[in-house]
Amino acid sequence: MTEDSYEQTEPDQEVLIVTGMSGAGRSTVGNALEDLGWYVVDNLPPQMLRPLMELAGRAGTNLPKIAAIVDVRGGSLFSDLQETIDSLRVGIPVRILFLEATDAALVRRFEQVRRPHPLQGDGTLLDGITAERQRMLPMRESSDIIIDTSDFNIHQLATAISETFASAGAPGVQVTVLSFGFKYGLPADADLVADMRFLPNPFWVPELRPLSGLDPVVSEYVFAQEGAEEFLRGYALALAPVLAGYQRENKRHATIAIGCTGGKHRSVAVAERLARILRDQPGVAVRVKHRDLGRE
Repeated sequence: MTEDSYEQTEPDQEVLIVTGMSGAGRSTVGNALEDLGWYVVDNLPPQMLRPLMELAGRAGTNLPKIAAIVDVRGGSLFSDLQETIDSLRVGIPVRILFLEATDAALVRRFEQVRRPHPLQGDGTLLDGITAERQRMLPMRESSDIIIDTSDFNIHQLATAISETFASAGAPGVQVTVLSFGFKYGLPADADLVADMRFLPNPFWVPELRPLSGLDPVVSEYVFAQEGAEEFLRGYALALAPVLAGYQRENKRHATIAIGCTGGKHRSVAVAERLARILRDQPGVAVRVKHRDLGRE
């Protein structure tokens, strides 16, 4: 692969190398980046960075954000990492994220999971950490971003990654408002469930029975019932701090289920109206799904 072929990488593509100390949170960072829309490759041997960049150049905007997690598990291959990155940087804008932590924090984490350090060998846990820290020193010195995770739990680290790498205007939480019918069972992935069976059922109105909550006449009927508008306003108001809290805790996906008997009239109408209200909340992206609409 020639140097010119690297230049085929799209100028707005982002390439990130994630490395650092074992136990400092690489897996958590990888998961957080995936939630932000990055294409993440874990435990990649340094020699595979070149083919990965070639793939990125061919994919263009289909792979706008690529993150490769590289660490000492690559064994002797790791010694080529710095040289490989230096050669890639000739034609590609590559950033390096280095995850750091104190010896005490790393020892505590390894003891919690009861696993040996990858460089420990016949020595102690601290022997492995010391050997890795020495081996990682050149990479740390050439890193663009260094994050000390010593005092972070996994949620705090994920939040830090989100704040560092989230695109401007990217939603903090993706909400799915899901209508469903109780007679077909509760949605297994629902985070919150609301029951619309306290409202009169349009099914028993002959002219409304063949229609659905997507039809204006059905929606008007549902929200003309006592308590319907009050519920919608109150529920949307109650969801505001919940969704704000989801964003603070880095919960990036949430499903709000709205149910009625068959999932055709009341739940559909309420789900549509609720979604319109939630779209006005900052940091929230909303989609609507009607699970049981169309079922007999």
